[in-house]
Amino acid sequence: MSLSEIKARVAKACLDAGRAAESVTLIAVSKVQPNERVGAVLDEGHRIFGENRVQEAAGKWPAFRERYDGIELHLLGPLQTNKARQAMDLFQVIHSVDRSRVAQAIARLAQEMGHCPEIFLQINTGEEPQKAGVMPAEADAFVAEARALDLPLRGLMCIPPVEEEPSLHFALLAKIATRNGLSGLSMGMSGDFESAIALGATHIRVGSAIFGERAYG
Repeated sequence: MSLSEIKARVAKACLDAGRAAESVTLIAVSKVQPNERVGAVLDEGHRIFGENRVQEAAGKWPAFRERYDGIELHLLGPLQTNKARQAMDLFQVIHSVDRSRVAQAIARLAQEMGHCPEIFLQINTGEEPQKAGVMPAEADAFVAEARALDLPLRGLMCIPPVEEEPSLHFALLAKIATRNGLSGLSMGMSGDFESAIALGATHIRVGSAIFGERAYG
């Protein structure tokens, strides 16, 4: 499926939800994608991309930034504290702040470096033990902590369990965000972004539907 087809689906989902198309940011998830596929999407004019690993992004994006203006990078995968400094130089938005230690490391570095990416806090809406993010019951306290650290808090992010109806998790994330006065909702991927938009997503993360299936290995 082409980038233009995805953008048309986003626009229709926004129209159906009574929202402006520009209220949703389409993040093209370029992790593990060959450079020629990423370059083709850049050539189409898209400039907002998501990566899961700091190291992969560091090896890919400096060269693209020399060739294309206005690239905005979003970190979607887990952030280790020892990679925080590098991440803060590479990314404009971090979606995966999933525990106090990471939030505190970013806050310290922000004071030292004089800048900080926008922050989304990851909520483990499915309460899955193997998945990153704070539990829903701890979300309000985590939001308060991030604010006390003076982080530029944009909103919340979730990755629903693969075997469950995603809209239930999107609705839960929206409820937590609303009661905490947060407008940003990073939710929805290639298979479910329309339902995420219907439930208020401001940032959707679409990879394979734009680039094709990833070739791991």
